[in-house]
Amino acid sequence: MPLRNAAATEPPAEAPQARRMTLSHLAVIVGVAAVLHLGQEVFLPLSIAVLLAFALSPAVTRFRKRGVPLTASVLIVAFLAFSAIAVFSVVVASQLSSLARDLPGFQENILVKLEALKDEGSGNRIVRRLADMAGTINAEISDALPGATTGDPPPRAGAGPMQVEVIERQSPTDTLVNLVLPIVKPVATAGLVVVVVIFMLLEREELRDRFIRLIGSNDLHRTTQVLEDAGSRVGRYLLIQLLVNVIYAVPIGLGLWLIGVPNAPLWGLLTLVLRFVPYIGSILSAAFPLFLAFAVSPEWSAVLWTAALFILVELATSNVIEPWLYGSRTGVSPLAIIISAIFWTWIWGPLGLVLSTPLTVCLVVLGRHLPQFELFDILFGDEPVLAPHARLYQRWLAGDSIESTYRAEDALEEEWLADYYRDTALPALLLAQNDWSRGVLTSAQESRVAATALAMVSDLQTVVGDELEESRSDAEGPLPGAGRRVLCLGGRSDLDDVAAAMLAQALAAEGAETTAHGHDDLAPSRLSGLDLASAQVVILNFLDPAPARLSLLHLRRLKRGWPHLRVGVVLWRMPALPGDEGNGAAPVAAPPNEAKHREAEAIGADFVVDGLEPALAEALVDTEPRPLPATSGPGTGRPRKRRTTAARAADR
Repeated sequence: MPLRNAAATEPPAEAPQARRMTLSHLAVIVGVAAVLHLGQEVFLPLSIAVLLAFALSPAVTRFRKRGVPLTASVLIVAFLAFSAIAVFSVVVASQLSSLARDLPGFQENILVKLEALKDEGSGNRIVRRLADMAGTINAEISDALPGATTGDPPPRAGAGPMQVEVIERQSPTDTLVNLVLPIVKPVATAGLVVVVVIFMLLEREELRDRFIRLIGSNDLHRTTQVLEDAGSRVGRYLLIQLLVNVIYAVPIGLGLWLIGVPNAPLWGLLTLVLRFVPYIGSILSAAFPLFLAFAVSPEWSAVLWTAALFILVELATSNVIEPWLYGSRTGVSPLAIIISAIFWTWIWGPLGLVLSTPLTVCLVVLGRHLPQFELFDILFGDEPVLAPHARLYQRWLAGDSIESTYRAEDALEEEWLADYYRDTALPALLLAQNDWSRGVLTSAQESRVAATALAMVSDLQTVVGDELEESRSDAEGPLPGAGRRVLCLGGRSDLDDVAAAMLAQALAAEGAETTAHGHDDLAPSRLSGLDLASAQVVILNFLDPAPARLSLLHLRRLKRGWPHLRVGVVLWRMPALPGDEGNGAAPVAAPPNEAKHREAEAIGADFVVDGLEPALAEALVDTEPRPLPATSGPGTGRPRKRRTTAARAADR
């Protein structure tokens, strides 16, 4: 096992404190959530107004581009939007009133079906319990309907105690207050939302400047990008989701009307609203029509047709309409959407459930561009928070070869094997080497990482054949590696063996005949067992950028034993990987170790490289090997002289 080289690579810099979840950050989040919950009467209308302003801002911009003044554009857009909302509310209210009047007529059908269910499931407890539960719900609905008790016939004599209801007389003022206040409160809230939206649209440039000044006017590019990204994402999400919901609700309303479900316009409109609720909105919108289809007639055909209607429209919308209309994602992961729905429902109730996705989109946009809010992008964003090579190394550490191979095959759908090894797999090995050099990777972990990585490389052997066939079909002549025999050897560790196996596969994809061997085969007793006589090139692989001189001396033994070989060394180093420029992270690349390059060349290496592409080029080039340099004493530069036995005896 190689000795750890503490000076080989410096440990990566610690993450900035602002990007970590600390106790103070957690306390701030809990405090903000408590304030939002307690002050929902203030923050909920304000949030609705902000989201409506985001959604209506593109329409105002279009009117402005046509030469309409700002005030007129805002008033026209606000009038059209809130008129549509008012019409929607009036239609829903009228349909609910009609449904309340018609419900008593459906009770007889419900009772008939319940009796039929009980008779058919007389031997089944589950069916009986479901029927009893449905009967209880029916009784509750009957009691809740107006006039449910006043319309009953008077009790007969001796039928039991008479129910007495105490009615408290109220003054006209109390009656007026009880009637007016429940109406005034939502109307006043709606009016405030309308006013706030209008003024936000009128002063959006001023609000933008104030937001920039609040965050920091020294970085106008980033703050402008935040505003544009948030506005475009939230506005696009709301408008496209509204269009999808309309496309979904229209066939639902028409289909329910044809089936004969009462109040079909009401269920179509409610479907339009409930579809804003992520994942469960479609289920909620189908529950009420299915219940009415169950109650509307003694037969089951209406229930079956209603269920089939919702399933068909849902499949068509999810698989055709939504992929076609959504040109880009919201930027929020599916799990985060569910978690945010639970959180905002707890904060603000049903309206919070409807607003959960656009509010979370705003938080993710802030976290993507501002370091102070990066926590939200990490928790809720749909972009990977680890670089591909870091994720691969993490899977190797866990010993998960299955997911490692799956991720590699998924990446190889779009890139070549050599590119994947260069940009992902070899950098992951360099992370492991860095941890080993720093002393944080144990011997057992190193062995597990190497074994898992070798298993992944073995599983990717089929990709080599596929790339060879594709290259042969596209190439006009022979492949670059045709006729070349190359041996790739690990330098001094198990991780070096993995690098040798990856280089061998990359060369095989170029048409060369390659073989990979571990560092144990460099022992004199095993080196003679390798088929070096027929090989043309041997390449030693070192992930340590500063391997010991003793490890490099294998070059001399190879060239002495097989002078026809070109023997090269790859001192692998971290390439310049693409960083997240949005967060200011620059690409990182390790500098080459020039001293070790010169040392390897002085020992006798035909070539010394530090990356995959130069290694491929040197392995496939057809040149004669260099002659072995003359042996010199370490650090003297003079030829060593063998001392005789007499001279050694004289020294004693």
